[in-house]
Amino acid sequence: MNGEELTEQETALYDRQIRVWGADAQRRLSKSHILVYGMKGTIAEFCKNIVLAGVGSLTLVDDRDVSEEALSANFLIPPDESVCRGKTLAELCCDSLREFNPMVRVSVEKGDLASLGAEFFDKFDVVVISCCSLATKKLINEKCRKLSKRVSFYTVDCRDCCGEIFVDLQKYNYAKKKTDGTTECELQYPSFQEAISVPWKSLRPKVSKLYFAMRVIERFEEAEKRKPREISIEDLPAVLKLKKELCEEQSLNESHIPDTLLERLVMGAKEFPPVCAIIGGTLGQVSSSSVYLLVFFSTSGNLV
Repeated sequence: MNGEELTEQETALYDRQIRVWGADAQRRLSKSHILVYGMKGTIAEFCKNIVLAGVGSLTLVDDRDVSEEALSANFLIPPDESVCRGKTLAELCCDSLREFNPMVRVSVEKGDLASLGAEFFDKFDVVVISCCSLATKKLINEKCRKLSKRVSFYTVDCRDCCGEIFVDLQKYNYAKKKTDGTTECELQYPSFQEAISVPWKSLRPKVSKLYFAMRVIERFEEAEKRKPREISIEDLPAVLKLKKELCEEQSLNESHIPDTLLERLVMGAKEFPPVCAIIGGTLGQVSSSSVYLLVFFSTSGNLV
């Protein structure tokens, strides 16, 4: 949408959600430009939700070919092999998403996201990445933070029936209503690097065990130069050894990272579609509404 006001067609299409969050929120949403990288099942759910909600534009980046794993979790990929031939994951998902809501501009960018300059990200209001290495997460977050405007940054990961979302809104201002008026508030979000660098022993006791387990898996993949989820049960002894080393280094009791949880993450590196729907739905709500949280989520209901 190029104008300041919603058209009659937009008002009719988004009537129900306008009743929930108001026309002003819908206008802001319809002027937002979102970039997503890594067309996994969780990201497919997220894209579906924000396209149906009426985001201004959505740009997809993923040059990979369709794999058996992708077919098992990404409902945006057509089952017809002849349609998939010669197209990247991003191109296939783009075609499907356009059918969900023709009023949303959905496009594809090709190339390695990590090699793109900071000016590329300046075109967007929100950047969401998935299935990336630890180094790529840090790099893209840094590029977003170097821009003159605020670009919200999210990472999302889902393994088996566990998942997590990281949010960096940099300096976020909001109004808090009170009985005697409205107070202007400000939140300063840490970068991804700052967040994962916090000493484990200084984190509050109720931090989910999943948080620590994901950091172990992340560090293992980085040390072994593995791609995300390029891990198998044969790697479990090495993963458990790394856990012991990290717990000693961080002065954390090993019981905070159960071996059974690490085994589950190693064996279940693939996405579990029902959990993709939950995580993708949560991410869609967080990124398209005015309620922003730093959330690490597991299906057991743990929030940090």
